[in-house]
Amino acid sequence: MSADIAEQPAGFARLLEDEHAGAIAAVAAEVARRRPRNVVFVGRGTSDHAALYGAYLSEIRLGLPVASASPSAITLYGARPDFTGSLVIGVSQSGGSADLTGVLSVARENGALTLAVTNNPESQLAKAAELSIDVAAGHERAVAATKTYTAELLALLMLIEGVRAGDGRLPEQERAALAKLPQLAEEALADPAAGELAQRYRFASSLVTTGRGYAYPTAREAALKLMETSYLPALAFSGADLLHGPLAMADPDVPVLAVVGDGPGGKSMRDVVARLGERRADVVTIGPAGELRVPAVDERYSPLLDILPLQKLALSLALARGEDPDAPRGLKKVTTTL
Repeated sequence: MSADIAEQPAGFARLLEDEHAGAIAAVAAEVARRRPRNVVFVGRGTSDHAALYGAYLSEIRLGLPVASASPSAITLYGARPDFTGSLVIGVSQSGGSADLTGVLSVARENGALTLAVTNNPESQLAKAAELSIDVAAGHERAVAATKTYTAELLALLMLIEGVRAGDGRLPEQERAALAKLPQLAEEALADPAAGELAQRYRFASSLVTTGRGYAYPTAREAALKLMETSYLPALAFSGADLLHGPLAMADPDVPVLAVVGDGPGGKSMRDVVARLGERRADVVTIGPAGELRVPAVDERYSPLLDILPLQKLALSLALARGEDPDAPRGLKKVTTTL
């Protein structure tokens, strides 16, 4: 897991190279040409969190309504929805889960433009889709996904911004900003604060993560990483949902990880952090001004950096609690569901 985490800056750089960037641009141009009326995402676990990031991008940057598919409706109940005019995107590291492949197959048969975003271009998911994107993260050794997650995020960002451009090619200003990501990721990973924070949470019995907008997928992914490596019950809430009831459970014994950036989502989180303070909750913030500090970037890019110290925290906390983060109990690298 440590090695996978450390490879992420190189993964960003690889995906931004002409070969991979050009392939994503060609897919984006085709999507733009087909002019979908809406977007439907489908994914599981970590990839579902990447899909959630894609949903925010699609609604905000493309102005398209977005839905999340329910795989069981198709694979267990035999539903055959009319996907005419829809772009259906399956996001999966392995591309090996039968339910995701089933959704894309049915969607393609029923009018959708289908796209697979995966780390395995030879997978069944990629073969089932009309279009596919290789996130080019390389072999991931740890069971807990880290570098494939951020590669999915960057691929979705490049795709959606390419669709917005119309011809698939990113504007020069966008390319210049993305070119800085590998170095910024190096800076975020070099900060030792996450390892130091692990000792603070060593004996925690539960934890809450929260964020709004583009930061909400980060909160969900951080909670998953903590659960699968440290077996620590972790609940993820949007900042808005946290105020609609779950705030009542906040107290000094329940640590809260709050993703607070510089954009609209981060600004809205300031009231959430203040309300948590009134409850005397143990709050640690992640962001340009947080205890877990990451470089300041456009809010669209923040999820690619904000998750990095949280991955390090999950790794360090597992070790501090005497667990093996490379062999989470009961888990396998590829999980197949129907």
